[in-house]
Amino acid sequence: MDNPHSQRPAIDVGLADLPKGTLARVVSVSAADASAPPELARRLSELGFLPGELVRIVGRGLLAREPIAVRVGTGTFALRLFEAACIRVCPEQTQLA
Repeated sequence: MDNPHSQRPAIDVGLADLPKGTLARVVSVSAADASAPPELARRLSELGFLPGELVRIVGRGLLAREPIAVRVGTGTFALRLFEAACIRVCPEQTQLA
């Protein structure tokens, strides 16, 4: 029997796939593929992209592509799409007042 109070399973997506303004929580940070520099995940973690952190896309470059401006903590960072591809996030449920 289904529990009506159970939460839906969280679905993670790539950071670059979020619409502008969506609040999300970082799930993981890792090299997107073998062509990504191995130190990229470490550098992103050092910037504050850590599992559990809240992030929000605050802007996009020309033609809604790159770079993307991402707010994490009190900082805003410009990421290229291949950098954003290393970050998996889970969109947060927003409650309307």
